[in-house]
Amino acid sequence: MNSLIRAGKLVALAIAACGSIVFVISLGVARAEPPVVMPKVTEKLFVGPNNLKVTVRMVAPYAATADLQIICLFKHDPAGDKYVASLKDFDDKVGGVLSSLRDRGDFVGELGETILFKTWPGSITPKRVLVIGLGPEKDLSLDTLRVVARTAVREAIRLRAVNVAFAPTIRDQGNNTIDVGEGDRVVAEQVLLTYDTEKRLAAEGLSDGFSIGEWVIEAGPAFVEGAIAKTGEGVEAASAAIRSRLVLPYRKSSK
Repeated sequence: MNSLIRAGKLVALAIAACGSIVFVISLGVARAEPPVVMPKVTEKLFVGPNNLKVTVRMVAPYAATADLQIICLFKHDPAGDKYVASLKDFDDKVGGVLSSLRDRGDFVGELGETILFKTWPGSITPKRVLVIGLGPEKDLSLDTLRVVARTAVREAIRLRAVNVAFAPTIRDQGNNTIDVGEGDRVVAEQVLLTYDTEKRLAAEGLSDGFSIGEWVIEAGPAFVEGAIAKTGEGVEAASAAIRSRLVLPYRKSSK
């Protein structure tokens, strides 16, 4: 018994010194869990139609160098919203703005609902934050992300954001319904298709027009490599779809 107690004390000291290492005591034996394996590739750039750069990057939403950071939130749950990992850090760094907006009913989180706020020195790196609603968590699907992506592009253009960072923040709300890579594939595809539509409207004089410089899709260490592979598929699919689009103008000429 005394040896077990001594082993426990040693383990406690080891945990205090190395917080990233987890020890398990079984019959007086301390066993170390394997460390998280960092991905070999943490970033990749794709150039889509209309020269829009789509980059997958391993970065937390609060640390992105961007004019506009976009995150997504489920419809508010009166029983309590979930904030996990980087989303919890994000809310803490912006002084609880996200949780305050939701708890007070000022941002409900219906699908496609948006709210924008500016950041301040000492909070997070992005200059502005756009929050887009995902709707009820039980209704989450790839179609949800298609709506969100289209909304995100049009809002980014309206806000004249040159460098945009996008994080679905679905896993950061404790939900694993959608494969991260599949979600990013859908987002990349819809971003490029919507951007192409906006460019065509501008070319016909139907909008003021604006060019986004780079669209960053953010991913964590466990998902970035899968996100890169699937985003590439989304870029290819969107490029093929855009090549096959009608070239006729939207506005019919008067006779």
